[in-house]
Amino acid sequence: MSQQPYRHAAENPSPHDHNDKKNITEKNATDYWRANLRLLATLLVVWFTVSFGCGILLVDWLDQFTFFGFKLGFWFAQQGAIYVFVALIFIYAWRIQIIERQFGVDDDAEEESL
Repeated sequence: MSQQPYRHAAENPSPHDHNDKKNITEKNATDYWRANLRLLATLLVVWFTVSFGCGILLVDWLDQFTFFGFKLGFWFAQQGAIYVFVALIFIYAWRIQIIERQFGVDDDAEEESL
């Protein structure tokens, strides 16, 4: 059975549109969003663990260590969680490019073929 290309409800393709390379299958769209949500959930758990766990719950235990002259718990609460958040943004951008290519929804591939 041939899978029909996935089309957004707002799209109104012409009846003579034979360029199926730009259209992804419904299964690929579902798998893409599943992978995207899995990635988001993982990164949010890391962010929550660092910001809430290290910055609030474990602050007293972490304060026995120092980092650049500051107590480690204080550093995580003031700086570390922000650095981790910025790093997670770059990790998301890197991983989502891989996921988009894997499921055929990469915008760069369409631009290169034009």
